[in-house]
Amino acid sequence: MQCYTELTPPTAVTHAVSLPFLSSKSNNLVVAKASLLQIFELRSTITEVASASKDDAAKVDPDAEDLAILRTEHTSKLVLVGEYPLSGTVISLARVKTLDTKSGGEALLLAFRDAKLSLVEWDPEYHNLNTISIHYYEGHDLGAAPWSPELEDCCNYLSADPSSRCAALKFGVRNLAILPFRQVGDDLVGEDYDPDLDSPIDRPLAVTKTTNGDGEHAKNQTPYASSFVLPLTALDPSLTNPVHLAFLHEYREPTFGIISSSRAPAGSLLAERKDILNYTVFTLDLEQKASTTLLTVPGIPYDVSRVVPLPLPVGGALLMGGNEIIHVDQAGKTNAVGVNEFARACTSFSMADQSDLALRLEGCTVEQLSPDSGDVLIVLNNGDLVVLTFTLDGRSVSGMTLRLVDEERGGKLIPCAASCATNLGRGRMFIGSEDGDSVLLGWASKTAQLARKRSHADMLADDGDSSFDEADLDDLDDDLYDNSNSPTKQSVVSPTGTSAPGAYTFRIHDTMISLAPMKDITYPVKGGSDTTASQAASSELVASTGRGRAGAVSLLKREVEPKTLKQTSMSSARGLWAVSARKPIPKGMITSGAQDSEANIAADAEYDQYLVVCKANGSGREDTFTYKVNGTTLEEITTGDFDREEASTSEVGVMAKGTKIVQILGSEVRILDSELALSQIIPMEDEETGAELRIINTSFADPYMLVLRDDSSVKVFKADEEGEVEEIESTLFSSTKWLSGCLYTSPSVGGQTLAFLLTAEGGLKIFDVGDLEKPSYVAEGLGFLPPTLTAEYAPRRSTAKATLTEILVADLGDATCKSPHLFVRTASDDLNIYQPYHYPSNQTSAPFTSNLRWQKMPQMHLPAYSEESSLDSEDAGSNSTLKVLDNVGGYSTVFQRGASPCFIFKEASSTPKVIGLRGKAVKGLTRFNTAACELGFAYVDADDELRLCQLPYQFRYGDLGWAARKLRLGEEIHALDYHPKGVYVLGTGRMIDFTLPDDSYHYEWAREETTFKPQVEQGIIRLLHPETWSIIDSHELDPYELVLCVKTLDLEVSETTHERKPLIAVGTAIVQGEDLATKGCIYIFEVITVVPQPGRPETSRKLRLIVREEVKGAVSAISAIGTQGFMIMAQGQKCMVRGLKEDGTLLPVAFLDMQCYVSVLKELSGTGMLLMGDAMKGLWFTGYTEEPYKMLHFGKSRSHMEVLAAEFLPHEKQLHIVIADADCNIHVLQFDPEHPKSLSGQRLLHKSTYHTGHFPTSMTLLRSSLSPAMTALPDPQTSSATPMDVDEPAATGPLHHILHTSSSGILSLLTPLSESTYRRLSALATHLTNTLEHPCGLNPRAYRKVESEGFGNRGVLDGGVLRRWGELSSQRRAEACGKVGTEEWVVRSDLEVLGGAGLGF
Repeated sequence: MQCYTELTPPTAVTHAVSLPFLSSKSNNLVVAKASLLQIFELRSTITEVASASKDDAAKVDPDAEDLAILRTEHTSKLVLVGEYPLSGTVISLARVKTLDTKSGGEALLLAFRDAKLSLVEWDPEYHNLNTISIHYYEGHDLGAAPWSPELEDCCNYLSADPSSRCAALKFGVRNLAILPFRQVGDDLVGEDYDPDLDSPIDRPLAVTKTTNGDGEHAKNQTPYASSFVLPLTALDPSLTNPVHLAFLHEYREPTFGIISSSRAPAGSLLAERKDILNYTVFTLDLEQKASTTLLTVPGIPYDVSRVVPLPLPVGGALLMGGNEIIHVDQAGKTNAVGVNEFARACTSFSMADQSDLALRLEGCTVEQLSPDSGDVLIVLNNGDLVVLTFTLDGRSVSGMTLRLVDEERGGKLIPCAASCATNLGRGRMFIGSEDGDSVLLGWASKTAQLARKRSHADMLADDGDSSFDEADLDDLDDDLYDNSNSPTKQSVVSPTGTSAPGAYTFRIHDTMISLAPMKDITYPVKGGSDTTASQAASSELVASTGRGRAGAVSLLKREVEPKTLKQTSMSSARGLWAVSARKPIPKGMITSGAQDSEANIAADAEYDQYLVVCKANGSGREDTFTYKVNGTTLEEITTGDFDREEASTSEVGVMAKGTKIVQILGSEVRILDSELALSQIIPMEDEETGAELRIINTSFADPYMLVLRDDSSVKVFKADEEGEVEEIESTLFSSTKWLSGCLYTSPSVGGQTLAFLLTAEGGLKIFDVGDLEKPSYVAEGLGFLPPTLTAEYAPRRSTAKATLTEILVADLGDATCKSPHLFVRTASDDLNIYQPYHYPSNQTSAPFTSNLRWQKMPQMHLPAYSEESSLDSEDAGSNSTLKVLDNVGGYSTVFQRGASPCFIFKEASSTPKVIGLRGKAVKGLTRFNTAACELGFAYVDADDELRLCQLPYQFRYGDLGWAARKLRLGEEIHALDYHPKGVYVLGTGRMIDFTLPDDSYHYEWAREETTFKPQVEQGIIRLLHPETWSIIDSHELDPYELVLCVKTLDLEVSETTHERKPLIAVGTAIVQGEDLATKGCIYIFEVITVVPQPGRPETSRKLRLIVREEVKGAVSAISAIGTQGFMIMAQGQKCMVRGLKEDGTLLPVAFLDMQCYVSVLKELSGTGMLLMGDAMKGLWFTGYTEEPYKMLHFGKSRSHMEVLAAEFLPHEKQLHIVIADADCNIHVLQFDPEHPKSLSGQRLLHKSTYHTGHFPTSMTLLRSSLSPAMTALPDPQTSSATPMDVDEPAATGPLHHILHTSSSGILSLLTPLSESTYRRLSALATHLTNTLEHPCGLNPRAYRKVESEGFGNRGVLDGGVLRRWGELSSQRRAEACGKVGTEEWVVRSDLEVLGGAGLGF
């Protein structure tokens, strides 16, 4: 009984497509990350960059001499619109033009691994995806031969007709599912109309004619026709071994080209199966479900693996091979070019020779670069950029030329292979990667730019499109990055034209951070080197991520750990505020434009001058202290008119353009000037009785101030040009009771100042401060916390309404994009975040509140329970706990103080994420900006410690919901571990040329004449210092020797004194090709202390080699074993226990034979129990005894299982074993010798199987600080349990989790559950699955379910569904608790455990 919970989303980009999705005129990017779908729009920002050289600047403008020093460029950034976790693995994306969509844009077709198709559109009414249809085809493959591979083992992919007439899903061995789409011209012009060649049809008129004016019929008509499945052999009996197919451009009927053969191609049979592939073009008749063969090109080289259709002006298709590129036009004419010396050896196909390029085309990505010239960009599998140029003779291609892009022109910008590429227009292209960061690439064609020097106005006139947005204007302003909209078409493209050497220049506009693939993970451990099942002493996880040159060490922190610049004791502090004020400009003074601009910049960068601290005194009241700020030095001052003694300050702000400081006291407001001289006092009194009223909350939006008083009344004040603050009278405010309120102003609301107020009934009212008599927007249903809040929202029943205590509207985002969000805090400190949108879409001149709606954003953060006595109970009540921070480390963020302090961060390319602040409860926090602490913050915690802090350097927060930082090393990191001397040990590799070794049995190797040599890896052991994050020592291995595993072990180094030391064990493999047997080496290193290098104190650690022993077979796994300081290593097909002798040798004491390749070797710490996983033959559960030395076999899993990762999972006196296999499944096995089906323990019982959807890389056992008994304690006030109820057994040990990593960058937890917890959460998961809407119409149960051995009764629960609990409204939460039969606090406690609370990182 376990639960699988994904802690972070996948980050590896697998597929991408660009289309107008949100509207007919939008330009959107849709990205798939395995099981996550993200929708982006492009936003333009202006950046200042230095030109590469003055010569380049002179080419653009000969008169601009200083252009080489500074130049502004329009840079496109990705801004997230929405993201949607999917219950399926995406294998393809395609854009489809359907009859009618809700947004007016195009639809999106998604294909999934289990032969499903989902057609979705954008729904602007709910600002969400709308599933049009879902199509299942997995049952169509049942008639395949018994020896045929399973559906998930086949290469399944989707291809859509460029004219959106149909789409084809190739699934299984040779099945083709055709999904036709209805088009506007289907019933009007018949077969004579082609959308690619003919003039466009008047779409609204055509729809009217098609439906005879019957709008209801058009609404009920599906955009697709009935789909059908065709075996490829029905099209042509010779299509028995299909390789790839794709639909082609410029055909009047749906037409696709396919590469296939009658026999399977194989490189090992090249002498017999040379050039056996055929390229055939078929046209489909959708009505008759038949096809016609248009042309066939035989003799295609065996290594061609992909068809790339090309639009005009080139047309036809590219056939991509490993050593050559072939172009086939519509008439079947071919042009080919060989890119390395093996092209001639592997094919007889006629081709041009460019073997001097020495390119490797395996795994490359192809995308059209320029729609004018037809040039194509190729991203190689090492990230290098290649431009393919076509020489056109009219419409015919007469030649092809490839050119590598120079490094100085951006040819090396991408460090790894690309998984997908899509052209976004206007000189921008998105390149996704599964091996590293994905990038938004900008390109320029300077030669074409010089050929068309035109003014900005001319370009706008020629374009003739006045509907483009700001994102479309970016490259028009900067000609350097725009040649895709030239009005003139080039009929002939020669090497001296646009694609001449150096014609294209590339730069990165934006980066999408990726932690994939996550290969190995470790963390610092307190008190020795035993890293198994121990609790992390540090709050960080360190992972090896990326492949090739994208290799990096990634730091992951669950909470924000600020960089503390100064820490001092501030006894009895209750709150603090940093303020700065400036002197007003004298009357009559007129400043020039330049001076005024500089003054505005200086005003934005003003440093804080004063720090105001409110402290509790001995008499139970509060005093206010003022400190002068100088860098990080605080000097208390007593000058000025700040009310100090017995002055309970609740807020300090500025007004009147920063010239007035406002001190909010208990029952009055004091206005001071920049010199702290008192200028005005505003008392808070009841107008009728004259009684003194206490101020609860204050909000500032210059020149306005909103004050909430304890009688639930609200007053709004305004500062005039003279700095005088006066009240704005309003009868409505006086007659209404308010719980909370705030002011908000920004350019996103048209520059107007809005007042957001929460009524006592839980309603939201928005006022324009210019008219306080009538609200401009009313939403009474906010108290129900609905998924979508509208002015008309009304619940079915009003019984379950959440207790709201505070609302706040503030900007969230970074320097690229900031947008307003509504934050709603409940009495239980839950944060609900709403994002505004408009339906129907607002015009530019419309007010912000017109057509306003609010969408609830999903967020997984749960407030931590705390018993901090230093925080008054009133702080959690009516007082404000949310603090707006306009610029902290470049982020516009919101902070929540209290027992569960947290920040709310948002990147431009992410949703809002709530991240806790590590440490004690926080009493008060303020922005703190000084010369020594720029864009920082200051806070006081429950221990009365004042800290002046900054956000850590180079960390990002919104991508994962964790603090993450990548340290790029430029090498692939295969393994890493932490050493107790405070360093990390990395096993990296770099690529070198492979040369045949000297061998007496293969004398012919000496005559090798190949210059194009294969690349193999050479391993390197490196030491990484965690303070400077720099490499301090390295040890190179022999050529062709690569690192497989690195472990820090506590080994015995003396047989007499039994002394132990933490040593580093490294297992390697020496691979010299398939003709020579693989050998291995075991290395033992010691980290010693040496004299550091001058100026580098961190270099005081160095590696010292103790043992190097070569063995037969690769050393693929290493682990500590027993209590005597021995180690066990897998060498070839043996697992051998060894001890380190004083003479520097390893003494074997016990062994056990395995079968194929040992992938996992782990010990349950201190027990002698071992897991031995084979990459092909399952898992062995064994034991080790020391007197005598002996290996014992306890049990085994089934034989046909590919074990990639495994781990123990002890829970409640039961021992479970968890296995991750190559099919992305997790198997839960149990060792139970008393079970009759276990054959006395010889067979491990298969309890359940769970599909994760992500390829596994590692598993790590972690111990939680939480006790299982604390997760299910009954509520003494509500529970009816009696002392005789003994259904819940007492917890017998600590709670353990398994941390699971994957190649898609996901971190997940597998958590064991007790019987009662499993029943409760299983019922809740069933309810949520049936209640919530699932994107793309997918079924979470079908996605996770895997057929087990037949007696697996209880499956693993899906924590992703359970954590969607926060998406429910308060009413549906109450209904769910009623159906499950539990309380809401119990569910919150369970979700806290599933989220990994108590793990320490």
